[in-house]
Amino acid sequence: MHYTEIMVRYGELSTKGKNRQDFIRQLGRNVRAVLHQFPAVKVHAQRDRLHVSLNGEDDKRVIKALQGVFGIETLYPSIRVEKDMATIKKTALEMATEQYHDGDTFKINTRRQDKHFEYHTNQINNMLGDYVLEGVPGITVDVKHPDIAIRVEIRMNGAFLSSETIHGAGGLPVGTGGRATMMLSGGIDSPVATYLAMKRGVKIDMIHFYSPPYTSEQALNKAKQLTSVLAQYSGNIQFIQVPFTEIQETIKEKVPEGYLMTIQRRMMLRIAAQITESRHCGGVFTGEALGQVASQTLESMRAINDVTTMPVLRPLVSMDKTEIIKISKDIATYDLSILPYEDCCTIFTPPAPKTRPNLERSRQFEGYIDVEGLMKKAIDHIQITDIKPGEDFLNQDVDAFAELL
Repeated sequence: MHYTEIMVRYGELSTKGKNRQDFIRQLGRNVRAVLHQFPAVKVHAQRDRLHVSLNGEDDKRVIKALQGVFGIETLYPSIRVEKDMATIKKTALEMATEQYHDGDTFKINTRRQDKHFEYHTNQINNMLGDYVLEGVPGITVDVKHPDIAIRVEIRMNGAFLSSETIHGAGGLPVGTGGRATMMLSGGIDSPVATYLAMKRGVKIDMIHFYSPPYTSEQALNKAKQLTSVLAQYSGNIQFIQVPFTEIQETIKEKVPEGYLMTIQRRMMLRIAAQITESRHCGGVFTGEALGQVASQTLESMRAINDVTTMPVLRPLVSMDKTEIIKISKDIATYDLSILPYEDCCTIFTPPAPKTRPNLERSRQFEGYIDVEGLMKKAIDHIQITDIKPGEDFLNQDVDAFAELL
C-alpha cells in the first residue's frame, strides 16, 4: 500500500506552554532539513500535528528518515482519497485486509473536520465497520483494544485514512535546547554522547582534532561519516577539524611521560572552549564515562576541567560500556566507530599515564609549552564542513572494511 501523506504527532514538546509554537516551528525546520533529499515533499507544521505530503516520493524512505527526528512521538502514514463513501469504504477494506491475521480484531475511529460532509461521525464508523466485517472473513470488532485501528479524517481537502502507528525518536527538537560543541573522536562513545545531547534539543557543532601524518585521511573521513549518520537527527551538523600535530609533538618533547595524556587533553579542552565561545555556544560535550580510561577518573577530569569555566557536559558519565555499545548499535554508529583508523587521542599514548594527576603539577608541566601560541596556530587553521545526512565520506560500504578488523 502506497501512502500519500504522513501525519506526525508531537512528543514531549506537546507539554510546552507559551513557547510551544517555537518548538513546533523548530521541528518543522528540522523535518524539512532531514527530508532535503526528497524535493517533492511538503511539510506543514500545525499546532496539534505536523503533516508531510509525499507528492509521489517513496513513502518507506521518508518514514525511515522521519523516525530519526527528535520531537516526533508517532507517525501515522495516511492515504488521501476523495470524499466519496464508496472510495472510503474500498480503501478501509484494503487496509484491514492487508494487515489482518487470523483472530485479529479492529475498530474504526472517525474525525470529521468538514461538518458539511453528508454523514456524521457515528454513521461513518458504522458504515465502514459493517463493510470491513463483510469483506474480511473472521475479523471481529473490539473498540477498546483492537489489533487493527483504522483512523478516518474527513477534512476540507479530502478524506484521509491510516491504520499504522510507527514510533518516532521522541525527545525535543534539535535547536530548542541551545547550541553546544562536541569533542568528537572516532570511537564508540562520543557519537553516543552526541545522540543523547541532541535528544534533549541541543544543536551540536562537532570539533575533531586530527594529527597528520600520525592520523590518516581515512580517520578524518571516518569522523565525518559518523557526523553524517548523526546529522539525520538534526538535518545538518557543522564539522570543525582542528590541526593538532604540532601541539602533540611539542607536548611529547617537553612534558614528562606520565602527564602527556593530561596535558594533551587540557590543550584540547582549551581549544574547544575557545571555539565554543567564538561560535556563541553554551557548553562543550564529551564522550567521557567515569573510570573507563586513565583520563576519565575524577582526578583527571578535575585536572583537565581546570583550563576553562565553560560548562563541560558528559552524558555518558555514569554509563557502562555495554550500555553505550547498545545505543551505538541502535543508532548505526557502532560499525563505523570500530573501523581500525586511529584518532589523535590514541597516538603518543604513554605506557603508564597518570590516572590521578596532580593539579598543580599539571599546571606546572603545561607551563613548559607555549600554550597561547600553539592554540592560536591551531585555531587559525581550522576547517569547517557543513555535513548533511546521507553524505558518503568513505566512498564505499562499511562492509568492505570488515576484512581489516
